[in-house]
Amino acid sequence: MGRSINLEGKVALITGASSGLGKRFAQVLSQAGAKVVLASRRTERLKELRAEIEASGGAAHVVSLDVTDYQSIKSAIAHAETEAGTIDILVNNSGVSAHQKLAEVTPADFEFIFDTNTRGAFFVAQEVAKRMLRRNDSVTKPGYRIINIASVAGMRVLPQIGLYSMSKAAVIHMTRAMAQEWGRHGINVNAICPGYIDTELNHHRWATEQGQKLIAQLPRQRVGVPEDLDGLLLLLAADESQFINGSIITADDGFGLV
Repeated sequence: MGRSINLEGKVALITGASSGLGKRFAQVLSQAGAKVVLASRRTERLKELRAEIEASGGAAHVVSLDVTDYQSIKSAIAHAETEAGTIDILVNNSGVSAHQKLAEVTPADFEFIFDTNTRGAFFVAQEVAKRMLRRNDSVTKPGYRIINIASVAGMRVLPQIGLYSMSKAAVIHMTRAMAQEWGRHGINVNAICPGYIDTELNHHRWATEQGQKLIAQLPRQRVGVPEDLDGLLLLLAADESQFINGSIITADDGFGLV
């Protein structure tokens, strides 16, 4: 007998949902039955995604969110719960990157990366968790899920993106700290560490000489696509993952083994 993940009755907030992995995460959770809240600064693109989801029979809401602005975080999450109901699942996905040597990093560069990838991710998770904690004081109640999107770069330093690697390493340790503190209250916190994934933001890179050299060094000489993360995302979002907490799970096609 077959079995599938059913997220009907759940509300999922996805940050950075206007493109790339965030857009795919929203589509997948909606297809599984969740009501999704799409959050990003680019609200016009969110509205386009909302229309796509609704045309497929799903339910979606749009909120404006700048994760580098603490007040924006608080306002967006309050708006999300007003529009869609209490949040059961957070996919903490907003992130930025830059290619440069560490000796070239300026204070502005550091703030750009860490304000989004680390500080922003922390305060989004904190604001959502505060609301979960007020509603859920017992592990016997249905669990909540926080899924932080880190990176394989947080587990090993990669050339030219040392600053990004540092920011994602902090997200990995943050995930463990949150899981330890909040797990007893029925909030499972885990992290996905993708490897190289082809998205609209980096698609141009793979056809370049540098991109082709990188692909040749990968274990199976290929980059992934957003759909490669579907199964892992659904598992961590589902009630079936109740015994998975504080896990840092790579989805990198074996890149971490090289």
